[in-house]
Amino acid sequence: MIGLEDRRHMAQMIEVAHRDGARLHLACKLAGINVRTLQRWKAQDGLAKGDRRPDATHPTPAHALTPVERAAVLRAANEPRFADMPPARIVPMLADEGTYLASESTFSRVLREAGQNRHRVRAKAPQARREPQTHVASAPGQVWCWDMTYLPTQVMGRWFYLYLILDLYSRKIVGWEVHAEDDGDHAAHLVHRTALAEGIALKERDQRPVLHGDNGATIKSTTVIAMLHWLGIKPSYSRPRVSDDNAFVESLFRTAKYRPEFPNKGFTSLADAREWARQFVHWYNFNHRHSGIRYVSPAQRHAREDGKILAQRHAVYLQAQGGAYTLETVTPQGEKSYARITSEHVKVLVASIMHSPPFHRMPTARPC
Repeated sequence: MIGLEDRRHMAQMIEVAHRDGARLHLACKLAGINVRTLQRWKAQDGLAKGDRRPDATHPTPAHALTPVERAAVLRAANEPRFADMPPARIVPMLADEGTYLASESTFSRVLREAGQNRHRVRAKAPQARREPQTHVASAPGQVWCWDMTYLPTQVMGRWFYLYLILDLYSRKIVGWEVHAEDDGDHAAHLVHRTALAEGIALKERDQRPVLHGDNGATIKSTTVIAMLHWLGIKPSYSRPRVSDDNAFVESLFRTAKYRPEFPNKGFTSLADAREWARQFVHWYNFNHRHSGIRYVSPAQRHAREDGKILAQRHAVYLQAQGGAYTLETVTPQGEKSYARITSEHVKVLVASIMHSPPFHRMPTARPC
C-alpha cells in the first residue's frame, strides 16, 4: 500500500519524465507501478484522498458466526469440565458426543476476542521436545516406562512415594502403588503385580515388554533386577547424565501434580495419598483425552477402540462441513487420505483411520 505523499511524489516524477519524452509505461515500470494504477489514481481522486481501503466498510461474511452461535461457543468453553482444556481437546470431546459447534481455530478466535485465550491450566505453556529415537512401540504391552516420585505430606521433611508403570503405546497406567518408604521390595512387588494383571506370563519371553526407567537406586536395585529376570522383562535405563530420557513418565507426574485435586499443603496420611492416587489413575486412564494419542483416553487406546472413535469423530466433522470431503486414494495398507480437513490434528488422524496407529518411541536409552 502506497501512502498519499509517496503517490503524489511518484506521479509528479512520472509526469516530468513523460513530458521530457519518456514513454509513459516505461516511466511507470521504472517507478514500480502499472499504467492502470496511475490512471486509477487520477480518475478516482487517489492523489487527493489516498488509499481508501483501510477505511472501507467490509460486509460480514455469510458464514460468520451469529451472536447466538458465539455465545454457544463461549458457553461450551466455560463449562466446568472444559475450564482447564484448550480448544484442541474441547472440539474432539464435543464431537464424541455428536456435537459440533465450531472448529478449533474458531474456538480460539472467539476466546481471544472475549479475553479468555490464555493457557487454561496451572502449568506453564508446553515447550517443543526433541524427537525420541529408540524403543519403538506399535502395540500395547511392548514398552513400559516406570519411575517413582515424591508426594509431600503436611509434616516437613516427610514424603510418601508413588511408584508408577506406564504403557508407552497407549499411555495407560498399568500399575501403581503408594508407600511410606522408598524400597526396592516395593518396586519389585509392583512389577510382579503388574505383570500378572497384564498377562505377561502368557507371552513368549522374546515378546515380553521392555521396562524403561532412570538410573535411580531403587529402579536398579538387585531385588528389582532379579524380579525382572524371573519375569522375562527386559530392563532399559536412561543414559548417564541425561535427565529427560524417561520423559513420558516425568510428563505424567507433571500432569498429576498440577491437577486441581492435588493438595497444595501435602497429604495428611498414607490412606489419603493412596485414595488420591486411585482417583487420579482412574481419571487419567478413562476420562483424560491425551494429546499424544489423538485425544482419546488411554483405556480406549489400550483396548484398541481408538480407531472406531476416530472414525465416528471424523464423520461428525464431515457432517458439519456438509460432506465436502472427497476420498482421493486408498493405499495397499488400507490408509485413506482426504482432500481437505477441518483442523490441524484431524490431518493426522484421518490418514490412519483404516490403519494401525503410528509407532511410539522412547528416547535413546542404554539397554541393560
